[in-house]
Amino acid sequence: MITNYALMFQIAGIGIIAAIIHAVLKKAGQEEFATWTIITAFIIVFFQVITKAGDLFNKVKDVFLFH
Repeated sequence: MITNYALMFQIAGIGIIAAIIHAVLKKAGQEEFATWTIITAFIIVFFQVITKAGDLFNKVKDVFLFH
């Protein structure tokens, strides 16, 4: 089975970058911006996962539909 790890590494990279930015902003006393950083990262990852789930559902639909 061939798997594509690009999305997994992309999500991990977004998480690591968001965690670093969150830590820096929190140390600087900017807790509100730190929270918005995490929320923004979550939304970006959420849309990436939703897009891939939509692709999966379309492939499953194509398997069960006869043309």
